Amino acid sequence: MSSLTDLSMLELAAKLASREVSSVDATRASLQRIAQVDPKVRAFLRVDEAGALKSAEASDARRKAGSPLSALDGVPVGLKDIFLTQGVETTCASRVLEGFVPPYDATVVRLLKEAGLPLLGKLNMDEFAMGSSNESSAYFPTHNPWDLTRTPGGSSGGSAAAVAAREVFGALGTDTGGSIRQPAALTNTVGLKPTYGRVSRYGVIAFASSLDQPGPMARTVGDTAALFQLIARHDPLDSTSADVETPDCLTGLEDGVRGLKLGVPREYFAEGMDPEVAGTLRASLEELEKLGATLVDVSLPHTKYALATYYLLASSEASSNLARYDGIRYGQRAKDARGLKELYTQTRGQGFGAEVKRRIMLGTYALSAGYYDAYYLRAQKVRTLIREDFTKVFQQVDAIVSPTSPVPAFKLGAKVDDPLSMYLMDVYTLPCNLAGLPGLSVPCGFTQGGLPIGMQLLGRPFDEARLLRIARAFEREHDFFRRAAPV
Repeated sequence: MSSLTDLSMLELAAKLASREVSSVDATRASLQRIAQVDPKVRAFLRVDEAGALKSAEASDARRKAGSPLSALDGVPVGLKDIFLTQGVETTCASRVLEGFVPPYDATVVRLLKEAGLPLLGKLNMDEFAMGSSNESSAYFPTHNPWDLTRTPGGSSGGSAAAVAAREVFGALGTDTGGSIRQPAALTNTVGLKPTYGRVSRYGVIAFASSLDQPGPMARTVGDTAALFQLIARHDPLDSTSADVETPDCLTGLEDGVRGLKLGVPREYFAEGMDPEVAGTLRASLEELEKLGATLVDVSLPHTKYALATYYLLASSEASSNLARYDGIRYGQRAKDARGLKELYTQTRGQGFGAEVKRRIMLGTYALSAGYYDAYYLRAQKVRTLIREDFTKVFQQVDAIVSPTSPVPAFKLGAKVDDPLSMYLMDVYTLPCNLAGLPGLSVPCGFTQGGLPIGMQLLGRPFDEARLLRIARAFEREHDFFRRAAPV
């Protein structure tokens, strides 16, 4: 393995600033690493070698002239294939968008380019971000670098696996019900789901518009904070973008947890959790207490309704958002259709995978006349109760600590025929999305079999800096981020 790819984003940025290494060196090292391990990991749907090297050369010229665009200018990263990229095919891991080349960049992609980061390519994901294992990708499943027979989680599994396998220094994912945090937990990486509205969704292919949120994934908390600061900008092109200042998450990152009150929700330590995950989380809580935090027993009583509420609302929004893929304007079109109706049905029948069809049918049913009040409207009311639970708890504590996933990485194929079992993988992450709150997963240990375990931190709206500070205090006591996956 190239020693360059072992560096964190901030370590590489420091070497680029001192001109000890060049961005072209770092980009070539990543490309070499991708060629070496991605045939086994399969994190990438497509690699943009020429585009990344051209960007790296431009970065080196700026460094030489003493005018870098940002602290991370020249640090190569990857993108989940859900972000529109001008001139680069974007499929959202679906056959229905095969061949679609966007005419413009998503706002977060534009911000990364404006900051000078070379973009190495597009990363695999569950089709339209619907899944928790990357197995619903229309192309191929991604493998977990810590055990190639297991899933890296989903839907941002390609982003997590590429970071864990050291193919990229960092990546962007999206989180609708845990799609950044769950794969981060399963791959020993850090993943941040920002507050809803903090990061622009403009140019992000929509799954569930009231829940989707882009965010950073990286090996360390510091890298995650630095990448987050580049994309946390108000965007007039996104009507749900919050007009708030970009936070400074790096200045207070080392301030520790002394004096903070951390809530431990009893509903998040329920039966069914893997014993090693439960034991590791209990030990992590004791560590946070030793570091000066005060643990507070709290209750989020409507958590038991979150899973059903989420799948009603997310599926309803998906059935509406995905109506646009009919063979007329985007991607694939059925070739032998006779008439408009047949064109619609054949294009959608051939283009969508089984999981996407399942959710479209569920959502369409929930929104249909006669059932709207019984399902969709009632789910919206329960969503309000879940949000109110969090509001009350945050009057007592500064943040909430819980497991990210109830189990470590599971075997590929183990849950594909059992959708409910797959949906339960997000049981601890999706309440955060329903409430629009920030959430973060940080590595907190390994099973005896060597599989990573993640700890989830949930915070008040727009309080990402505090979550990063807590995560950094824990990370500082361990070397988890230094451990390399055995791929």
